[in-house]
Amino acid sequence: MSRVGTWLKMLVAGTVICVGGPAFVQSIRPTDEELFKRYNPDLQKRSLEEGDRRAREFDEYVTRLKQWSKSDKSIWFAAQEQQEQKRAELDAQQSRSKDEARIQREEMRKELLGEK
Repeated sequence: MSRVGTWLKMLVAGTVICVGGPAFVQSIRPTDEELFKRYNPDLQKRSLEEGDRRAREFDEYVTRLKQWSKSDKSIWFAAQEQQEQKRAELDAQQSRSKDEARIQREEMRKELLGEK
């Protein structure tokens, strides 16, 4: 009889811990609205203003992750390749803008010297 009693006590204690623990944590955890109300007014305003931008950035990131996961390569390699492509595009754009600025300076110099 004592073995059955011990098993029952252990079963009840395990159930209380496994079910009661998460239920207790859930009951004391504040909701998003309660946390938002605790912010000072400046933080509330900034949070409302930046919320859409952050949501958009997160959606773009998830979209990129989905795109990277479709390739046969690892996500890390796909992300690195995309960063390299962006860097190459930025370098190309900077070189184009430098060339345009150089051409514009030469044209201005020619106009000032009266060569045109």
